[in-house]
Amino acid sequence: MTVAEAMRLEGRTALVTGASRGIGRQAALTMAAAGATVVLAARSAEDLEEVAAAARDAGAPDALVAVTDVLDEAAIEATVSGAVETTGRLDVVVNVAGGQGFTAPVADTRTDGWDKVLSLNLRSVFLGCRAAIANLPPGGSIVNVASIAGFTATPGLAAYGTAKAGVIALTRTLAVEAAPLGVRVNCLAPGWVRTELTRRMWSDPETSRALVAQVPLGRWGEVEELAGPLLLLASDAGSYITGATLVVDGGLLA
Repeated sequence: MTVAEAMRLEGRTALVTGASRGIGRQAALTMAAAGATVVLAARSAEDLEEVAAAARDAGAPDALVAVTDVLDEAAIEATVSGAVETTGRLDVVVNVAGGQGFTAPVADTRTDGWDKVLSLNLRSVFLGCRAAIANLPPGGSIVNVASIAGFTATPGLAAYGTAKAGVIALTRTLAVEAAPLGVRVNCLAPGWVRTELTRRMWSDPETSRALVAQVPLGRWGEVEELAGPLLLLASDAGSYITGATLVVDGGLLA
C-alpha cells in the first residue's frame, strides 16, 4: 500500500465535533476529501448544513448533520449512536469543539468562567472519547485537538491552557487503554492559526506582530495547513502512532 492509499478513508465514517467553523470545519472537509462519510456535530444547524454541502463537494459520499451540545452527556452519546446506526459504522472521531471567550489573568478569573472553559475544552473531549471508544473497530482512531497552550504559559488564557494540557494527558492515558482494542488515540496541537476564534488577535496589527515575532516561520498558520497532520493521525498512514501529540506551530515551541 502506498502512502497516498493509506491516507484514504473510503468506506469509513468520521465524526467531527465543533464542525461548524474554524478548525472543526477544516477537519470535516479533510475527512471528506479523503473519501469518508462525515457526521458533523455542533450547535448551529444552519452552519452545519453549509459545511455538509461543502463536504459533499469535497468528496464525501454523504455528510450528516447532528445538532449537538458537546456539554450535554446524553446528546454526545446520542450523536455517536446515531452515527453508527445511520451509517453502519464509526471509524474516526475528531474532537475539536473548544475555545475561550474571554481573557483574564488568573487573579481576575471568575470560578464560573473557569468551569465553563474547562467543560467546553476538556469535559467535552472526555465525553466524546468515552462515547466513541466502545463503537470503534480495530483500526479505528480518535484525534483530539489541543493547543500549544497546553505546553506553554498563556497569560490571560489560563483556563484554556489548563484544559488543553488535560486533553493531552487524557489522550496519552486513553491511548494505552485503547491499544488492546486496536484503536489509536492521538492529539493535534496547533499553534497560532488564523480562525474566527483568533480573529481579535490576528486582525489587530500590533497584537499580530507580537505573536508572529515568536514564530520561527514568521507568520500565522492557516487552517488548511492542519489537513495533512490531521489525516496522518486519523488514517492508516499513522497506523503505528498512538499516544502522540503532533505540534503544528511554525516552530514556536522549538
